[in-house]
This record gives sequence, C-alpha cells and structure tokens, in this order.
Amino acid sequence: MSTTHHMLLYHFVFSTKNRRRWLEPAHQPMVFDYIGGTIRNLGGVSIRVGGWLDHVHLLVKLKTTHCIADFMRELKAGTSKHFNESTTSLQKVGWQDGYGAFTVSSFRKDRLIEYIDNQEEHHRTEDSRTEYLRMLDVHGVEYDEKYIDD
Repeated sequence: MSTTHHMLLYHFVFSTKNRRRWLEPAHQPMVFDYIGGTIRNLGGVSIRVGGWLDHVHLLVKLKTTHCIADFMRELKAGTSKHFNESTTSLQKVGWQDGYGAFTVSSFRKDRLIEYIDNQEEHHRTEDSRTEYLRMLDVHGVEYDEKYIDD
C-alpha cells in the first residue's frame, strides 16, 4: 500500500497569444476536449476545461511527481502544435508565454467548476485581463503588469 496520499488540485489560467479572440463558441468544445485529452496523456486528471474567446481555465488534479512548469510547457506546446497542424477551421494559434497557477481546496472545487462553466456569462461584465489581474490580487501574487499580456 502506498504511503503517499494527496489531493493536488490546480486552477490554471492562460490566454491566447496577444489575447487574440480565436476561441469562438463553435470551436470551444473541440478545443477544450483536446486540451482535456492532452492533460490525461500527461498523467493529470482533467476535472474541468473551459474559458472564453481569448483564454482558458483548467481545473486539474496532478500527481506529486508532476513539475508544474514542465506540465504547462508540454500542454501548451502540444495543443498549439495540434491545432495549427490539423485544424483548418481555426486561425493559427499560440498561447501566451506565461500562465497563472493557483492551488484549490477540495472544498472549493465545485464552486470553481461552476465558475469555469459560466465564463460566457461572467465575461459580459468583466474582460479576461481584468479577471486575471483580480485573481492575482485575490491570491496575493506579486506581478509586473507589463508582463501580463506576453
């Protein structure tokens, strides 16, 4: 029996390169499904994938052996390569260089799932950049605003 027990939930947020609005609603199910499959191929558990026109939210369970930087680099590189090589219905895509990574309590998981599921409604009143800066502030993350849109 294993002696390591964990529940490592992460909320990842990243935007399209230069916040290009290429995640059209008609394409979102295909894009989000592929991202979820890539998460599984990297050994993670995709709990929820969503977002809106220019950004993605992920709720992911990772193993203790995962390195977040490696996981995100492989996820973003693999998905952008796939979309650019195999999809003619999407514009050429790239992800921003950085990302937000926030730990999530299992007690808050359902609330975050609801938040991810309601991105369209949420972004009627708040753009994604403002949302992201608010998230950084709420979590006490220091940042230089000139690097937010890399």
